[in-house]
Amino acid sequence: MIHSEKEFIFGMHPVMEAIRGGRQIDRVLVRQGLRGPQYHELMQVVNEFAVPWQVVPQEKLDYLTRKNHQGVIAWLSAIEFQNIENILPRIFEEGGDPLLLMLDSVSDVRNFGAIVRSALCFGAHAVIIPEKNSARISADAVKASAGALSTFPVCRVKSLTKCLTYLKDSGLKTVSATEKAEKQVSAAGLTGPVVLILGSEERGISRELLLLSDVQVSIPITGTIGSLNVSVSAGIILYEIVRQRGTV
Repeated sequence: MIHSEKEFIFGMHPVMEAIRGGRQIDRVLVRQGLRGPQYHELMQVVNEFAVPWQVVPQEKLDYLTRKNHQGVIAWLSAIEFQNIENILPRIFEEGGDPLLLMLDSVSDVRNFGAIVRSALCFGAHAVIIPEKNSARISADAVKASAGALSTFPVCRVKSLTKCLTYLKDSGLKTVSATEKAEKQVSAAGLTGPVVLILGSEERGISRELLLLSDVQVSIPITGTIGSLNVSVSAGIILYEIVRQRGTV
């Protein structure tokens, strides 16, 4: 895939100035083995502004640009991330039952975009993603969402486990979608405040999140393939939630 240089910023000072200037950064890529005073200054800025970062080999950076990146490239985000702790009280204050999605390791851009599109269509309020192991919010993701990402709230958190604990303490029922669950989604009570947790097809939902779940649900499948695409699963379960709520 060929990336446009409008999607990222490279170089020590440009990246630091972009972060300090309030640009929405998806994540910072740092060359493996990078050291020195500028590196330490960069890390201070990254940590101060809570910007996700990861260490990558030189080849990864060289693939993105042939210019002098100085071992640092920052992917720009196509959206502005929001804070779930600001969104949730507002939903309650407006008299609504929160309907949130939490995505654990869903890294495919097209799946992510399709999930957000379904979330908007079925009246969900926000989607929560982790800083690491999540899809990059690029122009491709916006396109896959049919523009839904331009208006739909996306909240990025450092720890899904801590966030889920906060949601449980706030009165939300935590529902995990997994093909291993014995209870079918139609048999689960999904009215009231709900956070729906979905995992990637490769990794599934982490054990920590499953243990925090109030209920695990599956979608009945009669064909020869044992599982559905995660974005398809999201649409089916979201429909079942709004059906039980009587809003469709």
